[in-house]
Amino acid sequence: MSSLPYSAAGQFEQELIATARKIASPGKGILAADESTGTIGSRFSKINLENNSENRRAYRELLFTTPGLNEYISGTILFDETLMEHKTKDGSKRLADLLLEQGIVIGIKVDAGLKALPGTNGELAVQGLTDLGDRCKKYYEAGARFAKWRAAFTIDLANGKPSELCVREQAWGLGRYAAICQANGLVPIVEPEVLMDGAHDIDVCARVSEHVYATVVKALHDNGVVLEGSLLKPNMITPGASAPKVSPQVIGEYTVRTLARTIPPAMTGVTFLSGGQTEEEATINLDAINKVGGNMPWKLSFSYGRALQASTIKAWDGKAENVEAAQKVLLARAKANSEAQLGKYAGGAAAAGSEESLFQKNYTY
Repeated sequence: MSSLPYSAAGQFEQELIATARKIASPGKGILAADESTGTIGSRFSKINLENNSENRRAYRELLFTTPGLNEYISGTILFDETLMEHKTKDGSKRLADLLLEQGIVIGIKVDAGLKALPGTNGELAVQGLTDLGDRCKKYYEAGARFAKWRAAFTIDLANGKPSELCVREQAWGLGRYAAICQANGLVPIVEPEVLMDGAHDIDVCARVSEHVYATVVKALHDNGVVLEGSLLKPNMITPGASAPKVSPQVIGEYTVRTLARTIPPAMTGVTFLSGGQTEEEATINLDAINKVGGNMPWKLSFSYGRALQASTIKAWDGKAENVEAAQKVLLARAKANSEAQLGKYAGGAAAAGSEESLFQKNYTY
């Protein structure tokens, strides 16, 4: 019999478990503000705002100083620049400290994006394991306590996607990433995203997602990852973006069924990505998932970027006089998703633009 892996968490095990539980608090979720420089630039272009360091700093200060944010947000994922360089406008403190002062846990994006995977039909695999341990140690010292790594999978059955090579390569990468994070004190958010691109129906999404999640869980076990000190960030189970829509109830049933078939009860929380849904769709579908799966062993919450920020950026429009109005929009969306996490969203949070499509084909982050 081969030897079993040691626990990757080592001395950090109890700290990791406590952090994961704090992030997965009832009625709270994650604000994903870790857009790369290129991605935030595409968001700014929609309001004709220059993508420079000062505008990125100003926008994220707007987010982090929103009054009452910590009532609904337990963790915020940052980009390296935001954590390591940016300070408040008056220079008195780091932007990250604005979150820590509210009791919001700081996270950090650590993957290096998707690159071509040789041996496949044009599929991509995430990069970033080189020097990850050193970076995790640096981020821990800067106050981060969790991390994020996104692995994306395309459904195109006619062209053999996702291939078994792509699934296994990316699952193993998620397992190595999670182990390295835990060894350095960071709770890993494990993000296997089955993309919405395509015209496939919800049954195909469910079957592919089951296979991907099961392969990822096996990789986590093989790498000695402590599931109680981890969080999962999966896609919801939906039809492809070009396929006919189904009801939130159906999405809830399929999503909970897929998780029940693949994710061990030891996993502390499931924080869904929005995946290009409209802001309102992401909230309504999260509510449906919790109505169906409220008695499941994991907290079913959110880790939204576009679905929390799209209307906020529009309301801000890059102008200082609009900061307060934009913060009210952000807080309304955060509150709506808090209610959805509890299965109690009754609607009414839809602001102008909240039902606009946020889908981007072949989305990179």
